[in-house]
Amino acid sequence: MGRDMKFIVRIAIVIVVLAAAGIGGWMYLAPSEARVEPATVKVERGDVEQTVLATGALQAQAVTSVGAEVSGTIQTLPVKLGDTVKKGDLIAQIDSTNQQNAVKSAEASLLNMQAQLQAKQADLTSAQAALERANKLAPQKLISDADVMTAQAGLASAEAAIASHNAQISQAQLAVDDANLALARTKITAPADGTIVAVLVTVGQSVNANQTSPTIVKIADLDTMVIKAQISEADVTKVQPGQSATFTILGDPKTKIPATLLSIEPAPDAITTSDTGLSTSDNAVYYNGLFSVANPDHRLRIAMTAQVTIVVNSAKGVLTLPASVLTAGRNGTYHVGIYKPDGTIAPAQVKVGLNNNITAEIVSGLNEGDLVIAGRTSTAASTGATRSRGGPGAVLFGGGGGRRGG
Repeated sequence: MGRDMKFIVRIAIVIVVLAAAGIGGWMYLAPSEARVEPATVKVERGDVEQTVLATGALQAQAVTSVGAEVSGTIQTLPVKLGDTVKKGDLIAQIDSTNQQNAVKSAEASLLNMQAQLQAKQADLTSAQAALERANKLAPQKLISDADVMTAQAGLASAEAAIASHNAQISQAQLAVDDANLALARTKITAPADGTIVAVLVTVGQSVNANQTSPTIVKIADLDTMVIKAQISEADVTKVQPGQSATFTILGDPKTKIPATLLSIEPAPDAITTSDTGLSTSDNAVYYNGLFSVANPDHRLRIAMTAQVTIVVNSAKGVLTLPASVLTAGRNGTYHVGIYKPDGTIAPAQVKVGLNNNITAEIVSGLNEGDLVIAGRTSTAASTGATRSRGGPGAVLFGGGGGRRGG
């Protein structure tokens, strides 16, 4: 039994020795480091845009306040908030009793003046006949010179009376016209197409137009909206009228809506007028940019918040890389590390065009499809330090020295 035990022990020792030899050989022949695929990004074609951001609010392109030009009581109000109206549609009717009476009174005065004119015209005819008779009798010494002069004065007086009554008739006609205009103004109509965005009176309410013109409703043109957005003084020099833009609203932040920059106000809201001239506050300065937006379905509403992105420069269909993988070099160049199919990383110097700090346009130094090292490895590669494939004695090339791997 002891002999068998010794035999078993010898076999176990042999097995352990062989296992140790195998592990040692594997460790000697195996690479010092396992090869790890680095994180890379591919050079691809795409679009790069340089933009300026601004925040503002939507407003109607035009808002018309429709007021009452005559005093009275609102008799009818056929429109309500949100109604769409056309030019000439009835907005409100003011009780026109007083205006109708004024028209009748003015017309009566005009008729009276016209009747008086007929009487004066008869006097004129009589005066003309008297003068003709005097002119015939005077040569025959049948009437005195005084009688002739009296006849001449009578004709002149009749003509003056006619002229005076004609002037009074003109005034009476103006009074009739004014009365009819006041009557017409009791019917308030829409001056333009649009949407009712405010109704400021109710049926039965009295309005007084003697001092101010009271507003009945407000009509807005919602087919085209305007965004009034604040552009910082740091960005205002980069934008100019005519540039395209997009914006989003809080209710639909994923949909980009096109807009066009119409103009930039020359002075910021922070400027105030004082006796000593113009002065600005110590706060940040913003200039208002006005953007035109088509709104055919009236989806956009007044006072909505708009996040505006103005495109100040763009490059279409160019080679692009994330700006984060670029390492700045000298003379405006950048460095990256290109990951090769054999596992090596080659440094490359690239020239960048348009760069919005998110995506950069690659002008030269890379080809479409190249894999560029992302993250810290890219920075190491930009200095020329790249590890070769593993194994004992692996070295860094391009760094001016080597070290043993493992």
